[in-house]
Amino acid sequence: MINILMIEDDLEFANNLIKYLKQYNIEVTNYETPELGISALALKKYNLIILDLTLPNIDGIEVCRLIRLRYETPIIISTQRAFLGDKIACFSYGADDFMPKPYDMQELILRIKAILKRFNNLIINENTTLNKDQVFIFDESKMEIYKNNVLVELTNAEYFILQYMIQKSGFVISREELLSNVDSIKYESSYKSIDVLIGRVRAKIEENPKKPKYIISIRGVGYKLINQL
Repeated sequence: MINILMIEDDLEFANNLIKYLKQYNIEVTNYETPELGISALALKKYNLIILDLTLPNIDGIEVCRLIRLRYETPIIISTQRAFLGDKIACFSYGADDFMPKPYDMQELILRIKAILKRFNNLIINENTTLNKDQVFIFDESKMEIYKNNVLVELTNAEYFILQYMIQKSGFVISREELLSNVDSIKYESSYKSIDVLIGRVRAKIEENPKKPKYIISIRGVGYKLINQL
């Protein structure tokens, strides 16, 4: 059973989503206020958080920041606010995905599945199983990354940038997101320094760094890591 905590004050929307996700063996517990939702995280372990932005008392962007200060649980932003500034702020504070309402519930299922496979190696079905098809895996306790079970020799900065990309594999990552979320990269660093780091990582993981097949450049945006055999 997958357990999701949702913070959503639109009860009709919340109830519809709860009923829909239950068909997929996903249990959703909703809280109408951010205070109750944040408190609930201390009492039970959840696999994922679905967070609205327009909430009573505390704006959802601030809620995202507060949650990320204490928990690593993946966060999907679910909101009618689709302004670029809101998206940038949410990703800067550690959100893992951003879904403007209204959206198709089936798309939500696919995004939940993708995030849980990355963060928890879970596949949503009747029996949870390990995802064995990843090219890159990391051991956070040892600060080690393996490519096809072979240790990759990395500097600290290279390790942290590749670790973050593994966690976000399959999704486009902007340079700003990397600057904001990779601790070993100072926020004052330039986009050029990110590109230099990516080049160094490519040199260590790609068969041909000039024609990369794992770290793909997305023109005008950033990068995407392909982490499937």
